[in-house]
Amino acid sequence: MASDCRVTEPLLRALRELQSCFTPGSRAAVRDILDTGAGSLVSFCVLRELHSLLRERGSNIYLHELLDGSEICLPEVKIPERNPELVARLEKIKAKLANEEYKRITKNVTFQSNQQGTLADLGRQVRPLKTIIITIFNFLVTIVAAFACTYIGTQYVFTESAARILSSVIVASLVGLAELYVLVRTMEGQLGEL
Repeated sequence: MASDCRVTEPLLRALRELQSCFTPGSRAAVRDILDTGAGSLVSFCVLRELHSLLRERGSNIYLHELLDGSEICLPEVKIPERNPELVARLEKIKAKLANEEYKRITKNVTFQSNQQGTLADLGRQVRPLKTIIITIFNFLVTIVAAFACTYIGTQYVFTESAARILSSVIVASLVGLAELYVLVRTMEGQLGEL
């Protein structure tokens, strides 16, 4: 909190006029201020007393007019020296909190070496590709088998080769569509589980 204010000329005049009205303790401070002149420091206790004297007399001069242009002197704040034990303890706590935060952030991270992967890693990576290749191969074998069975089976019904091929293509197409339908339904089920 501010405790002093620099004196201006209007304030000095008001102090000279009311010097005799101050209490004995403040009167000595007012004399010192008047001896020093403009630029000296006046305490807020003296200013409060001056303000009450001005109000008692019903003066037209207000305190804010007397303080216009004056400078408030703020006391210098002394920052206490930090306790070295407390500083060391705070550093330990900060380090502990940083470690806990690091562990919380990295708890889901797994260690991966930069070496070549093992056969198990290769197997895990190849497994989805293997499934796709087997499915496509199974699809093609089913269509070819349906075509071959129909072509061989229709030799007793049709004597012409064009009719046998046409009926084999139709049956292979129907089997292919049925196989595709089952494949799509299976894929939807697998995707729904993910």
